[in-house]
Amino acid sequence: MDLFDSIKDDKIYQPLAERMRPQTLSDFAGQEKILNGAIGKMIAEGQTPSLIFFGEPGTGKTTLAKIIANTTASNFVKVNAALSGISELRGIVKEAQDQRKFYRKGTILFIDEIHRFNKGQQDFLLPYVEDGRITLIGATTENPFFEVNAALLSRVKIVRLEKLTTDDIKKILCRAVDNEGFNVEERALEIIADFADGDARMALNLLEQTAFSGKISVETLSDLLGEKIRRYDKRGDNHYDTASAFIKSMRGSDADAAILYLAKMIDGGEDLKFIARRIVICAAEDVGNADPQALILANAAAQAAQFVGLPEARIILAQAVTYIAAAPKSNAAYLAIDKALADTTGDVPKHLRDTHYKGAKAFGHGVGYKYPHDFDNHFVKQQYLPDKKTSERYYEPTAQGYEALIKKRLERLWQ
Repeated sequence: MDLFDSIKDDKIYQPLAERMRPQTLSDFAGQEKILNGAIGKMIAEGQTPSLIFFGEPGTGKTTLAKIIANTTASNFVKVNAALSGISELRGIVKEAQDQRKFYRKGTILFIDEIHRFNKGQQDFLLPYVEDGRITLIGATTENPFFEVNAALLSRVKIVRLEKLTTDDIKKILCRAVDNEGFNVEERALEIIADFADGDARMALNLLEQTAFSGKISVETLSDLLGEKIRRYDKRGDNHYDTASAFIKSMRGSDADAAILYLAKMIDGGEDLKFIARRIVICAAEDVGNADPQALILANAAAQAAQFVGLPEARIILAQAVTYIAAAPKSNAAYLAIDKALADTTGDVPKHLRDTHYKGAKAFGHGVGYKYPHDFDNHFVKQQYLPDKKTSERYYEPTAQGYEALIKKRLERLWQ
């Protein structure tokens, strides 16, 4: 008997995050889009191809790999790319061959931080992944299209795991509370779920650390996290106050203040999507046609920030914020659509109506319409507004920035 066989399992400490690791798909939180699609069906049927899971920490990459191994009744072998060499891989492949030959059992090789594998290590795996001797599941927080060889990428399917939502994290925490019998305040769970920012492992570790003090409360959380939790509560007044000040600073052309509030939100763990949406909205609502480039830049920044993630996303967002804060301002487009939405009555003039169906012209549809491209400057005066609104004006361009040119052009055409 091994010396350690006499030690009971319940005496060996396991972190809460490990104890709560789901064993089946039904217990897995988040990633509904993936699990309800083709990948989920393949996992359920035990026909999983080689995969690379790409996502932020705590999104369930390792857990999902273990669930796949359980579902397919495969051996699960985990290695860390930063610590493993080709000699270790040779031994794993040999064992996988024996398991298949003698026990008709597959092997799932899970490589954590696969982006750290060099070209030689990746190339070594190619024939075994290709002929199915091993099913490779890699995990990475880096974009695999930049970090993994094209040859290996062609033999695997890339699956991007989205950051868990606050509701996903709260479900995981509630399951842990029920399982462990923790004494917890509801508000404390909400704070932990917010603070974890999509990282289930962090949330469970924080829950366990707080539980050591007895009741899991806002007070014990404050003692544990200190200033971090007090300075920015994503569900409290400070969250809304900071977001409001951020938008108003960009609108007011104070780049320094806008950057400060951006920093406060990033430091407080605010969702990048929340920040990016406010930047895009401000570009359209407050800059508008005074600088049409602002919306293009804001939208590009929103996509790029999601693509690269933090910490580098802070640089991208800072560029957009400072540009928008410094840009000339106009809310004319915003005012125009709201005015039009409040006044949507009136029939379309007959000469503007659709003529692409039989009998339309018999009703006078399209008769008298003038095609602008047939005229000098590709413009001709004709009525576009409904009969009772011909003198109405919804869009009133300002004299700010590029919109001043728009204003002059419209005045010249319609004078």
